[in-house]
Amino acid sequence: QVQLVESGGGLVQPGGSLRLSCVASGFIFSRYAMRWFRQAPGKKRELVAAISSGGSTEYTNSVKGRFTISRDNAKKMVYLQMNSLKPEDTAVYLCNTYLPATYWGQGTQVTVSS
Repeated sequence: QVQLVESGGGLVQPGGSLRLSCVASGFIFSRYAMRWFRQAPGKKRELVAAISSGGSTEYTNSVKGRFTISRDNAKKMVYLQMNSLKPEDTAVYLCNTYLPATYWGQGTQVTVSS
């Protein structure tokens, strides 16, 4: 079955960096776009970044220039490099794909605080 497992979250000070990872299984990873979403307490789930099967990337405006999404098809991994983190980046970050049918990982908590 399809599985997405995130890792790499944690507590970081403002201005710091984290690298999130998501390992996928159960589908032909290289054929599908992958996405990172985030959800903060009391807020709607938000698309943060996406990468197509061909490697094209898109970002929500608030993270442009600070976050970088990438993928390694051989390892079936998608990454989110997050730099210059701000307190407003605090959220649970979730890995997502649509095959069709939408699949989510369990999420990894990112907390940006001094």
